[in-house]
Amino acid sequence: MSRLEKKYHEEIKALLQKRFEYSNVMLTPKLKKVVINMGVGEAIRDKNAMQDCVKEMTLLSGQKPIQMKAKKSVANFKIREGQAIGLKVTLRRKRMYDFVDRFCNIVSPRIRDFRGFPYKCDGRGNFSLGLEDQQVFPEINLDEVKRSQGMSITFVTSAKSDEECYELLKALGLPFKEVGK
Repeated sequence: MSRLEKKYHEEIKALLQKRFEYSNVMLTPKLKKVVINMGVGEAIRDKNAMQDCVKEMTLLSGQKPIQMKAKKSVANFKIREGQAIGLKVTLRRKRMYDFVDRFCNIVSPRIRDFRGFPYKCDGRGNFSLGLEDQQVFPEINLDEVKRSQGMSITFVTSAKSDEECYELLKALGLPFKEVGK
């Protein structure tokens, strides 16, 4: 069991049950999965771009990403149907908790001019954020990076409302901006 998962079961679960006054322990929200997406539009022009991004995403997530293919051909973007244009990784269980722990404690402080993530969930208890550069992850060797590549990270929870999701992620250690600033 990872350090963050142990903290969730021992401290955070009780804190959330007390805060929202759940009648049953099973109603407390929990983190279901973390999805990391990376759009690699440059792979159309440069064939090595996709391989570089696969290698970097494998390093930072701990598992190999799947390639997302274009569903339709778009002439203006020079995209053909079935062409690989993105990468996706879904993390669950131990890898998910390890990634969230590293992201909150190591990666977030390394983001330049970082003041916290904006508090804005999707209305169904999930939270998404975008990173402009993959170089904030310590696993990636900066000498081997040829281009800066952004990504989006989605935290999927079992929370029913945005407030429950916010409290869960804040308790897990995700740094949010102060409300009202």
